Amino acid sequence: MTLHIDRLDHLVLNVKDVEASAAWYEQVLGMQREDFASRTGTRVSVKFGQQKINLRPVGEDTVAWFTGVHPTAGSDDLCFITHMPPAEVMAHFLAHRVPVEVGPVQRTGALGPMTSVYCRDPDGNLVEVASYPAAT
Repeated sequence: MTLHIDRLDHLVLNVKDVEASAAWYEQVLGMQREDFASRTGTRVSVKFGQQKINLRPVGEDTVAWFTGVHPTAGSDDLCFITHMPPAEVMAHFLAHRVPVEVGPVQRTGALGPMTSVYCRDPDGNLVEVASYPAAT
């Protein structure tokens, strides 16, 4: 028997400042903040579509927070898909005073060729916002 994975439910980002990160993902990427109860107290996540990102403060007890062995803020590379054209993504970043690292550039995603624009979040994680060509 083979395990079949349907989708990603959530991922956890290790962050230096939960409030700053939550605000950035809300303001720049349009995600919705959610505070939720856990065994260890109140946690913060940002939601989009049917997924969410849990924001884990670096330095918290790694056993209680169930995280990687060496949690480090700013070591991740995330890719989000949008229907906006790359020029609009760039204009949106610049309007929010978020420097564009690279882009637009051609990349290959899970569904094939896509165009990506890259920036960094408050912790230095590489954030890729990509769009697939419109269906013809």
